[in-house]
Amino acid sequence: MAVLIDPPSWPAHGTVFSHLVSTSSLAELHAFAGAAGISRRAFDEDHYDVPARRYRELVERGAEEVSGTELVRALIASGLRVPARRRGPKLRAALTSRWNALLPQDPALGAELLDRWGEPHRRYHTQTHLLAVLEALDLLLHASDAALRRPVRLAAWFHDAIYDGAAGDDERASAALAAARLAGRIPASEVDEIERLVLLTISHDPADEDRAGQLLCDADLAVLGGGDVDYARYTAAIREEYAQLTDEVFAAGRREVLTRLIALEPLFRTPAAQGRWGDRARRNLQRELTGLG
Repeated sequence: MAVLIDPPSWPAHGTVFSHLVSTSSLAELHAFAGAAGISRRAFDEDHYDVPARRYRELVERGAEEVSGTELVRALIASGLRVPARRRGPKLRAALTSRWNALLPQDPALGAELLDRWGEPHRRYHTQTHLLAVLEALDLLLHASDAALRRPVRLAAWFHDAIYDGAAGDDERASAALAAARLAGRIPASEVDEIERLVLLTISHDPADEDRAGQLLCDADLAVLGGGDVDYARYTAAIREEYAQLTDEVFAAGRREVLTRLIALEPLFRTPAAQGRWGDRARRNLQRELTGLG
């Protein structure tokens, strides 16, 4: 286990920056940075950007000096590296391409939604989450789901388009936004279905015969079945979104969420999602709940 730093060589804001990473966990990285007084605003997905003036101090605090190439290799080997397609301009480009394939006649609406998903106060409900949901849908959709593809994917685009951290209210506002923005662009029956699907993400409890609802809810919850690194990244981001809450208040609310999810039986409704993520999701949820005390 180690915290690594590469030489200052990345220009921005009139100086050059180093990258600070951990080879073991984001918790270790955040703890090191916090002890050094580095703001969480300097964290970028899998590393901290630190100005050249802090380099020697951080080395003295225990960060191991390595080359840029060695740092990247170690980050990849640790499993903490965030793929390029899930960050910055490449992330937006990937999502723009997906939107243009979905509703090519309305690029401005896609840009509006991406701006919403990119709002600076978001930590988990971000463009990265949107791409993850869309990629999960790619895995779950069957050839027989042809009629469901567009409404389910559009519902994914809208399901957290409005996000202020108010459970239930956010989903209702997002559903209303979908109804308003899509009216006149696609058939009214499809707009109604998308609005219904977005509202379903309040409970994540679709009916047995609701294939579209099952697909969207399973894709939205796919993060629960991630590996240890991905799940730790998810829980850390959720905590950041509620940074205004004390640890005690956050833990109480989080216990309520986890208890509700664990009570869903089954948690995932489609066989494909249950096979891919079901067992690991149960373990992740129970481990997190136990850790909250």
